[in-house]
Amino acid sequence: MKNLLIVESPTKARTISKYLGKDYEVVATVGHLRDLPKNKMAIDIKNNFEPEYVVDSEKKKIVDGLLSAAKRAERIILATDPDREGEAIAFHVKFLISNNQFPNKSQKTSSKKQISRITFHEITKEAVEEALKGAREVDMNMVNAQQGRRVLDRLVGYSLSPVLWRKVRRGLSAGRVQSVAVRLIAEREKEIESFTKSKFFRLKAVLGKKKFEAEMTRWKGERTEITTKIKLFDGIYSFSKSIFENKIKVEEIKEILARGKFEVTDVKMSETHRHPLPPLTTSKMQQVAARRFGWSGKQTMRIAQRLYEQGLITYHRTDAVNISEKAIEDFRRYIKERIGAEYVAEKERHFKNTSKNAQEAHEAIRPTSAFSDVEEIDSKEKKLYELIWKRAVATQASSAVLDTTKITLKNNEGEFNSGGVVVKFPGFLKITEDKTEEQELPKLAVGETLDGEVAVEELETSPPPRYSDASLVSSLEKQGIGRPSTYAPIISTILDRQYVEREEGRFRPTGLGTAVNEFLVANFAREVDLPFTAGMEEELDEVALGKVDWRKMIGNFWEKFEKEVVLASDQADRVRVAVEKTGEKCPECKVGDLVIRLGRFGKFISCDRFPGCKYTGKLVEKAGFNCPLCGGEGVVKKTRTGRKFYGCANYPNCKWAGWKKP
Repeated sequence: MKNLLIVESPTKARTISKYLGKDYEVVATVGHLRDLPKNKMAIDIKNNFEPEYVVDSEKKKIVDGLLSAAKRAERIILATDPDREGEAIAFHVKFLISNNQFPNKSQKTSSKKQISRITFHEITKEAVEEALKGAREVDMNMVNAQQGRRVLDRLVGYSLSPVLWRKVRRGLSAGRVQSVAVRLIAEREKEIESFTKSKFFRLKAVLGKKKFEAEMTRWKGERTEITTKIKLFDGIYSFSKSIFENKIKVEEIKEILARGKFEVTDVKMSETHRHPLPPLTTSKMQQVAARRFGWSGKQTMRIAQRLYEQGLITYHRTDAVNISEKAIEDFRRYIKERIGAEYVAEKERHFKNTSKNAQEAHEAIRPTSAFSDVEEIDSKEKKLYELIWKRAVATQASSAVLDTTKITLKNNEGEFNSGGVVVKFPGFLKITEDKTEEQELPKLAVGETLDGEVAVEELETSPPPRYSDASLVSSLEKQGIGRPSTYAPIISTILDRQYVEREEGRFRPTGLGTAVNEFLVANFAREVDLPFTAGMEEELDEVALGKVDWRKMIGNFWEKFEKEVVLASDQADRVRVAVEKTGEKCPECKVGDLVIRLGRFGKFISCDRFPGCKYTGKLVEKAGFNCPLCGGEGVVKKTRTGRKFYGCANYPNCKWAGWKKP
């Protein structure tokens, strides 16, 4: 065997093996082989933050097999993923092979062996063969960026966790970026709790024989709506509110309008063009999959990983929107041959990255070929593949052409507007199958009068919504927090630690998460500050470009952080975790109140006199509805994997269950 090619995944290894001849053996590391141990910090702070790496005990057989294969090979090629994590895995594999330090000392791999690094963004025969021509050394700048993040997160986690044990609750842990995500969710909850609802009113008219709606926009020269902007942690959001807050005044205006006629004062007709969106990036893929399929980021990334390893899509961890010339030609040919020449965009369409940290050398997520046969893949893989395929192929389709109409009408001192839109030519919409709400307005002339009925619509202002998977990822991306490979782990970590919980697909902080957030904001304001965290991400990007030394960056951070840890340990006040009372007395001691607590396996009931009284019980969480089958009380339940669903309190006599609250 002349060549040994090393990747991370067995599936990836099998796919690549199909493209290479007998002179190649392809093996998988199955993830990281060397990492920081789990039972200690393993960072030598006094020795310039030198990390102490060890071989995972579960990977001993894999390492042994890898070294045996390396001994037989003349040339060793490291083909791990084309990102910092992949570069770090390549570095550690090279270290093990070069030093041959584990596990069999009798195996001696020649130090003269040629060890090179290749990368490719899609697993196709052409891409792998092209990559083999451009072999290079391991990029130590990228390795140092990954190493810097790993060391930084380990320093923060292992320094903060003991403080949380003493000041909040035993067994807690904190992460650098995860704590910022919890803060976003906790601060949004505060906004919701402090929000005061208010009623307001809108006036609408239903006009003409071919009935269409028009909404009042002015009264006596004044606009009827004002836009309020509120600054939140995730940026600025706004909502419009009518100035009509007095129902009596609205009814008076309605009476005046009822006595008048609606006269058309302006008709504007125009042809507009709607252009396709850029191809998907990691964050956008997670957002769209969350909205359309209800998937978590972790689930989306797991399915995307499978598609990538089967050679169906390009690398799925990317923040770039670039598409290669080869892919553009492929997409345009597909549209011409399969859909119609008139649907091909007049010129090639290219997209620019809006993120200043986007990796220009990477591509967006796209199919490796528009003509790929995907009948063999499972239903979830097919769903995500079609999402990626449509978004990417549509970029080279012609724009949709829409006929738009805007009609302005006047009634006494009131001005009304109505808008219509009709799709004239679908363009890229034929590929994406996105629906456009069409409303065809009747043909009207200026000066024409119409009869109409005016209605008062009573509305209520709403608080900002809780974060969903999609909006949280979007917010993290906008703030510059995290990178493509980190969004899904951030969310799964704060859920696993029970700092937040999902409720109807939205995140809300638990009592534990609120307590931890309050403590960190009070004592480690810098570390959970969004601009500071985003700044650290930018510094890591600079490390990857070779512009910043990672040890110096860590040293600057540690100098102040170490003092903050000591100060918080000595002087910070203890924070109590709020508990929710059930309103019932403890059945065991008859004195204490039953409260809802959060344990390793979720919520449970216990006596508030613990440890004086050790009563515990199963929590039956009421869902606030009656069973549609038997009328019994609806309750919240969980599957073995922790997914929430709804059932009937009369189970097993009544077996109604559903994923959505009826």
